[in-house]
Amino acid sequence: MQLYVPPIRPAETYSQGFWHAIIAGVLYLAGSMLLMVNMLGYFLGHYPQHFDLDEHQRTLILQTMMFFFWLAGGAAVFARVCGMSYADSLYFCDVTVLTVGFGDVLANNDVGRGLVFPYSVFGIIFLGLMINSIHQFAMSMSKENVIHKHALSERQRTFEMTVTTEKELCERLNLPTRPMQGTTASGSDTEVPHKPLHNYGRFETRGQNVVFREQRRPSGRSSSSAGLSRIRSRTSRRDALRHNSSFNDPYVNKNKLAELTRRRRNELIILREDRDRFNAIRDIQAHIGRFKSYYSLFLSIIAFTMLWCVGAAVFWVAEHRIQGLNYFQCLYFCYVSLLTIGYGDYSPRSNAGKPFFVVWSLMAVPTMTILVSDLGDTIVKSYNRGTFTLADWTIMPKRGVWNEVVKKFFSRTERVLESRRSSWVGEVKAVERGIDKPSRDASNNEAENSLNTLIRENDLSDVQLARRLAKAIKKISADLRAPYPKKYTYEEWVEFGLLIRFSASNRFQRHNTGEGVEEGKETLIEEILEWDWIGEDSPMLTGLSESEWVLERLCESLERYTKAQVLEVSRFLRELSPLLTHLPGTTS
Repeated sequence: MQLYVPPIRPAETYSQGFWHAIIAGVLYLAGSMLLMVNMLGYFLGHYPQHFDLDEHQRTLILQTMMFFFWLAGGAAVFARVCGMSYADSLYFCDVTVLTVGFGDVLANNDVGRGLVFPYSVFGIIFLGLMINSIHQFAMSMSKENVIHKHALSERQRTFEMTVTTEKELCERLNLPTRPMQGTTASGSDTEVPHKPLHNYGRFETRGQNVVFREQRRPSGRSSSSAGLSRIRSRTSRRDALRHNSSFNDPYVNKNKLAELTRRRRNELIILREDRDRFNAIRDIQAHIGRFKSYYSLFLSIIAFTMLWCVGAAVFWVAEHRIQGLNYFQCLYFCYVSLLTIGYGDYSPRSNAGKPFFVVWSLMAVPTMTILVSDLGDTIVKSYNRGTFTLADWTIMPKRGVWNEVVKKFFSRTERVLESRRSSWVGEVKAVERGIDKPSRDASNNEAENSLNTLIRENDLSDVQLARRLAKAIKKISADLRAPYPKKYTYEEWVEFGLLIRFSASNRFQRHNTGEGVEEGKETLIEEILEWDWIGEDSPMLTGLSESEWVLERLCESLERYTKAQVLEVSRFLRELSPLLTHLPGTTS
């Protein structure tokens, strides 16, 4: 148009309809290119041929269509009633529904003012529904594509840093795991005694975290070749989650090997007991929760900043000739519009500014609303928690707050004293002696006591365990109705594990064959510690809440128990039927 049919200035200019067409062309181009990318992904095998819309996607499509029908239909009605052009009427409806209210375009008669009452109310309702659907859709997309991958990477990182035995520690540090082979002066092979681990470097132990500082050795061909041969002699692991396969690649160059070794030797985590692994997955969950909140807040801030700055630049170009606005004034106008304040001192007046404001505001105002929601989930929630804590200590004192502080102080003091008893030297000796031997700190003793309690409860009959299973199902059902997802303690999970696995077929076979109690106790420990909290079969990272996962497993256990009882009754009747046939006066 600018080349072949340019407007004759200043009598002619491009209309709002022209700029609406330009914006529509840009949006159609972006949509078609996204569809072509999707088609290319289908041809390459990344996307399926057919897909089903989930609940959030279907709701977002329907509510968005409803909102735009309401916006476009209302513009047609106000254009007819108030005698304005359709483009100005669309701009007026957009400013009204978004509650900006510049005041530059108004309903000029009583009929139009009367129509504003129902139109603005239902328009704000439709807008709120659409914003909520956009927020839910964005959360589901980020949960599936970003948060789930981050959770898997955190679990994999923790798994790769886990150390349980001295052999595994040596493998992670690329140290010899058995006596090395040497050659005497006469040429015969002999075994070199296994050196203590402190001869290879220095250990820094902080709780469960162990940092290994390698001892510097003089560079030589024999030591490097011996170390490389030890690494090449190891068999490769197919499970990449447990060991990094690049360490066992015989063709890896020395520089890459040294870099990977330094990265692996940075820090390791000692997880000796099942409770340690449970605490590790709880730490992973807490980290994922913080990442989820602040990741959404970060994306909202980025989107808000881009819409604010880019929108101000576009309004600067569009309104500079008409109003003479500079970039700072456009920033001020965009900020007032984003917060729906609408002072009215600045408003779009050009034919290009009004169509762009309609499209820009429909993206900017929902983004601002989502940003406020994310701020409420993170910063505002922390502020409220701090305010409540301050109120409990000052103007609205809470009963028993000093008792809690004293209890926390004494418990923390006990933990500090207990940790100082097991000093760094003791930890290094434990590593040298073999990490298979459990440490006798307070947490491990508590874990052993809980396990011993459950072992003693193994003497309970199957009927008693079935009654406890029914009570547990009732408790979990109540937890599902709680306003917040329930998180269970380690002792509760161990008890759930007992109730889940007591109805296994091998347990009933042992009970029916009359095997000893000691063997049953041994098998009970193996069943309780069957799954790995940070492994691929972890119940914490399945996408379900803990209550949902436990309830499904308990219901499966109840079903197995009822089937076993039916089989037991059938077997009893089969054994009883020959005896009944030999009684006098009875028939088959």
